[in-house]
Amino acid sequence: MNKLALVTGAGRGIGLGIARCLAAEGWNLAINDVHPADAVEPAVSELSAAGADVLYCRADVTDAKPRAEMISAIRSKFGRLDLLVNNAGVAPKVRADMLDATEESYEWVMRINLQGPYFLTQAVARWMVDQRKADPSFTGCVVNISSVSAEVASPNRGEYCVSKAGVSMATRLWAARLGEFGIGVFEIRPGVIETDMTAAVKEKYDRLIAQGLMVQPRWGRPDDIGRAVAMLARGDLAYSTGQVINVDGGMTLQRL
Repeated sequence: MNKLALVTGAGRGIGLGIARCLAAEGWNLAINDVHPADAVEPAVSELSAAGADVLYCRADVTDAKPRAEMISAIRSKFGRLDLLVNNAGVAPKVRADMLDATEESYEWVMRINLQGPYFLTQAVARWMVDQRKADPSFTGCVVNISSVSAEVASPNRGEYCVSKAGVSMATRLWAARLGEFGIGVFEIRPGVIETDMTAAVKEKYDRLIAQGLMVQPRWGRPDDIGRAVAMLARGDLAYSTGQVINVDGGMTLQRL
């Protein structure tokens, strides 16, 4: 039986890139997003054509009831869950100086980027622990998609940076808690990835890339993140739980 992955925010962008790479390696998929089913149908059709059995779960990860309903639907259809990829995330609606940022923006970003994934991981981890107890050969995996902003300070979007730093600590916490059950927990930190989220700042990053922002002078692509997730999903770093993988073209590499 093929293993099953739940990828949040998988209707487009990085999440879809992750789902594509997993489908290519034989994974079945539960893809989650907040968009209506017809908006995600092209992605579902593409992944199905690649050989995956795909379930679309429309749910807001910040809300406990839809989270529970999503897990119930996955359990009903597949009876298992081997991999959780916490990818869903948002940037602030307005990039505001920290001196001017609002509490509303802070709370909105934190709920989606940190609180929702934290408690989705809690629910999934409980199920994975049960699977491990029922089958000692079961090896679950959780991958958190954070950002170089977990360490690189951007004062015009402080709430985003704080949320991603929180995801980084959550990764360490879950790795420490779940290690005894054979459940690896990892963090992937994308750099500047070409998606809908970064479209509004394309000119800025085109200029910075040309000026040497990265060692590898190009935009990152969703499949760059997808291949890193697929590596972790295969168990290639099975003795490295809690680790961070930077997929940023050398953006955070210290240089003289």
